[in-house]
Amino acid sequence: MAKSSKDYFGLSRIVSLILAIIPVTAFICGVVTRIVEGKIVAGLLRLLLGWNIIWLIDLILMIVNGRILRLLNV
Repeated sequence: MAKSSKDYFGLSRIVSLILAIIPVTAFICGVVTRIVEGKIVAGLLRLLLGWNIIWLIDLILMIVNGRILRLLNV
């Protein structure tokens, strides 16, 4: 995925925001997005920790700048 594209598969900011508001889709899209980027460990961390504070932080960051949290950017 190109670095200049928006999160959640390059969808528009409005569509990504709608997906981020719904907890189940935010969880699934967050995990899949990180795995597609080649960040397997980050995807697994999202899988384990994605239902709590990470969802709220993702929602706030999606509203502010259109990107999800990069917890582990290795």
